[in-house]
Amino acid sequence: MRPTWAWTALVFLLVQGASRACTVKKLGSSPGRFANATLVRLSEFLSAGYKKGVRPVKDWRTSTLVAIDLMVYSILNVDEKNQVLTTYVWYRQAWTDEFLVWNPEDFDEVKQVSIPTANVWVPDILINEFVDVGKSPDIPYVYVTHDGLVRNYKPIQVVTACTLNIYNFPFDVQKCSLTFQSWLHTIDDINITLMRSPEELREDKSVFMNQGEWELLHILSNYKIFSVDNDDYYAEMKFHVVIRRRPLFYTVNLLLPSIFLMVMDIVGFYLPPDSGERVSFKITLLLGYSVFLIIVSDTLPATAIGTPLIGVYFVVCMALLVISLTETVLIVRLVHKQDLQPPVPQWVKYLVLERAPVLFCIHKKHSLCPTLSSQGTDLEQYKDNNYGTAQCPLHHTCEIGRRLSHHDREGRLLGLGLPPSRDPGPPVMDNILHEVTAIRHFLEKRDRCREVAKEWLQVGYVLDVLLFRVYLVAVVAYSITLGTLWSVWQVA
Repeated sequence: MRPTWAWTALVFLLVQGASRACTVKKLGSSPGRFANATLVRLSEFLSAGYKKGVRPVKDWRTSTLVAIDLMVYSILNVDEKNQVLTTYVWYRQAWTDEFLVWNPEDFDEVKQVSIPTANVWVPDILINEFVDVGKSPDIPYVYVTHDGLVRNYKPIQVVTACTLNIYNFPFDVQKCSLTFQSWLHTIDDINITLMRSPEELREDKSVFMNQGEWELLHILSNYKIFSVDNDDYYAEMKFHVVIRRRPLFYTVNLLLPSIFLMVMDIVGFYLPPDSGERVSFKITLLLGYSVFLIIVSDTLPATAIGTPLIGVYFVVCMALLVISLTETVLIVRLVHKQDLQPPVPQWVKYLVLERAPVLFCIHKKHSLCPTLSSQGTDLEQYKDNNYGTAQCPLHHTCEIGRRLSHHDREGRLLGLGLPPSRDPGPPVMDNILHEVTAIRHFLEKRDRCREVAKEWLQVGYVLDVLLFRVYLVAVVAYSITLGTLWSVWQVA
């Protein structure tokens, strides 16, 4: 028989338990607690006997139709070197789970509920072009409606391989594909369809952040059934994301400086061809363009399979600057130190001084050495006199020389007490004539050198104008061609 204190303790515990049960019952009767209890009851009802590892169909011959949708939120990075596209997309997929069905009347008209993704069957739909795991947020829940429709909405950072064509940079349009398919299940188990119509999907830009370098043009969709071994067939849905680069930044920082340098090179042709400043000017431009290319080399996209057209443009511009400098050096060589050059060949005179000015409408500079022409005329008149004694232009000088020599000899003879000589000394006249002849030969040689210099100056001037026009035509034609191509690519 138990003691009295034991019976007292047992009664106390029974009373305390009864009071706690009454308290729980009162709290459970509140509206908030009742709603939570409904969801808990519904969750227990759905999870009772549910097998998440089995495809949720009652008839195994029935294919599970998965509807998917894609919305591009942002273009994070386009890596031309590694051929990788990084995007941030909103991915949506929905399918019917025949085991997650209930009657809303039995659960206080609850028509949809969120349950953990880990507790339900999820199709193994992946993106074929995945090359890296992006930093995507984890969404642990899915929505389930009372008729068994499961909606799985989640944002994904997609790092995919893409064939990037950079030839049209910076006016390029890229088309990258995102292929969704079941990695394991055939079309008999899982089929894929679009959640929206292709037209709505194509023009939807509602969530795209349109302030970056890339502009979203449209999203194309393409459904396809393929087979690997002609036995099992798979369904895939391919989304083509078409984006276009905004070229304003590259136009201002790459194209305009190059165009300005080329314009300055053309202006440099207006410096005199016989001036050494033109060579210094063009060398400075060439060095400046080299520094410019070093600076922009990091901005240009680089791939192992191709070079953008703008890179070819820069190389051609550098080559044109080198050609311009070479032409300037050639012209300066022709017009510099003409006294040391041989006479102009006849074929050069015919082609450059006669035919080229007529064909290319080049005006000759007849006043290159106006003083040379007058000196040449005086020299011709001087030659016509044949330097004779009677017709010598220096007649008075000759007479004075003869008289001075005659009186000098007479004075010396009288000082010696000898009779003066009657006939003048012929050696004095010979010396004078020899000096005049030397002056004549010097003037003739100088005149011939000046005539050669004048001809070479004329040849240099004509060649300078001719090469400048050829260079200008090449630069303009090249610029028009590239401008037309880039304009077409920008509009397309």
